[in-house]
Amino acid sequence: MQTVVVTGSSGLIGSEAVSFFDARGWNVHGIDNNMRRSFFGPDGDTTWNLDRLRNSTKHFEHHNVDIRDRAAILDVIKTVKPDMIIHCAAQPSHDLASSRPFDDFETNAVGTLNLLEAARQVCPEAPFQFMSTNKVYGTVPNEFELAELDTRYDYAKPEDQKGIDETCRIDSTLHSLFGASKVSADVLVQEYGRYFDMPTVCYRGGCLTGPNHSGAELHGFLAYLARCFREDRTYKIFGYKGKQVRDNIHSFDVCMAFQCFFENPRKAAVYNLGGGRANSVSILEAIACFEGLFGKKLQTQYVEQNRIGDHICYISDLTRLKTDYPNWELTKSLDDILRALART
Repeated sequence: MQTVVVTGSSGLIGSEAVSFFDARGWNVHGIDNNMRRSFFGPDGDTTWNLDRLRNSTKHFEHHNVDIRDRAAILDVIKTVKPDMIIHCAAQPSHDLASSRPFDDFETNAVGTLNLLEAARQVCPEAPFQFMSTNKVYGTVPNEFELAELDTRYDYAKPEDQKGIDETCRIDSTLHSLFGASKVSADVLVQEYGRYFDMPTVCYRGGCLTGPNHSGAELHGFLAYLARCFREDRTYKIFGYKGKQVRDNIHSFDVCMAFQCFFENPRKAAVYNLGGGRANSVSILEAIACFEGLFGKKLQTQYVEQNRIGDHICYISDLTRLKTDYPNWELTKSLDDILRALART
């Protein structure tokens, strides 16, 4: 039986990976210490998700370990000797990072280094899959010529319609401290692939979503928006008239990419991973869709100042991923995603 280590195993992508590989007969070892509650308060608490995994899986073992703890991480990897590592643990908010810069950098950058070095020492042949972020591109996507439409911003030039590809530069731009820490981790993962000849991949995620997301105001766009509808909260729209656009990918389709890479790993691979144009939506459009699904209006508050480093329009160009892995495809449409979140 094959074994996988999943960090951030109680989070959105990590928990999906636990369920996905457990269902396929893998031994799954999860690493998670619920730092999300510390970062986001009660809204970010993932205890419920850990309980769900314990009740629904057959081959899952949880390790309450902080990825910043180098010795503890090495001990887990030495004990488990995994056939694959999926690294999802992170401080994921670019807003929060500015108030907790050491927690952010030590979690995102140093934690990734701890895991990479443990993998190099114990299982260098095991595919190392890292959930990076589109925030490594900083505000460069905002330099694209944009058109303001009735409900969204969009790329003005026909040649940009597919969205942002992996050749987009990552320097000479404002990242936010979160973006900077994730750049550090992203480059480290690539470097271990090239320098140590290890199978590694960075997925520069668009807007990742799904029903097992502990959405909070500072992270988890669609999940938090759905929570505001369910709990009659006021939703704050930060700048850009609510016309900022994100492409959304369901956590299951992320796991399908994990499976494809495991079956055919590469060295130092980098892929933009999102929902593409078909799954793109603006805040205004998402609110309108949820109002139809929930059958009620949402209370909103408009804040003129946009979030620092926020993307105005971001759509992932999936060409490289689909070229290298032609069997991978999106199975969850935007409508599927919204309806599932409205039912949760």
